[in-house]
Amino acid sequence: MDFQVGRKVIYPNHGVGVVESIQTRPTPTGKISLYQLRILSNDSRVWVPQQNADGVGLRSVITAADVHKIMNLLADGNIDQHSNWKGRFKENSDKMRTGSLFEVAIVLKGLTYLSRRKALSFREKRMLERAKFLLVSEIAEAEDKTRTAVEERVDKALEKTFGAIAQKPTQRPVGLGKRSNA
Repeated sequence: MDFQVGRKVIYPNHGVGVVESIQTRPTPTGKISLYQLRILSNDSRVWVPQQNADGVGLRSVITAADVHKIMNLLADGNIDQHSNWKGRFKENSDKMRTGSLFEVAIVLKGLTYLSRRKALSFREKRMLERAKFLLVSEIAEAEDKTRTAVEERVDKALEKTFGAIAQKPTQRPVGLGKRSNA
């Protein structure tokens, strides 16, 4: 995908950026074209080779239709995750690296739910904060709304999930009935 100067893009795990320039630079094997991005959240600069843009997950900001789907995903009442910390962290890290806002939403929902049940580790707290930041900032950009307004909508959607979970009958895991003292 080719991006033009001035276009807002998403750089995975960093958030919204603006293509500030497209430059060609010499390399030992020839010339390379680079996008210079300015990441809006921290005003940092990133250089991305044009031919690697897809490989690193550089993409356009989501559409309004995608925002609607993400809000539905956050509110659907379904949470699926590893009970094992190590497996859960690896799975969530992999999802965050994809650059997909849908995957980030799944991480946010799972970690928010878990944080209400028990204290998160330092690394999971950071991942939860990062997931929320990435989700809120991109939706705010897509809808041209304030982050505060978007964060309130995200929190309301998550509350629907947790309300739905609270209303589901609790099930005991298979094989964990009463012990017999035989």
